[in-house]
Amino acid sequence: MKTNRRQLINVNKEFDEKYGVTGSDTRSEFNAKATAWYYGEILREKRKEMKITQQELSERTGLKRTYISRIERGETDMQLSSLIRISRALNLKFGLV
Repeated sequence: MKTNRRQLINVNKEFDEKYGVTGSDTRSEFNAKATAWYYGEILREKRKEMKITQQELSERTGLKRTYISRIERGETDMQLSSLIRISRALNLKFGLV
């Protein structure tokens, strides 16, 4: 009887092959997109938890609804001022380290 064995994948090796080595332009671009997606997820989940729409968040922050939508989908980098406005509207606190 044959046994199927899973090989452990070295994530760094996989990322190096797919997105380029750490420090390369392609890896930096991937990391920026991943970070934008991550923060967008946090903001979307908090907005939904508060049961407010993107339009309501737009009105609370003075930002366009379409911009908030792009942020939540991780399609754009947001300015620090936008992050602060959105965070305040969502009662989120953060610190810079």
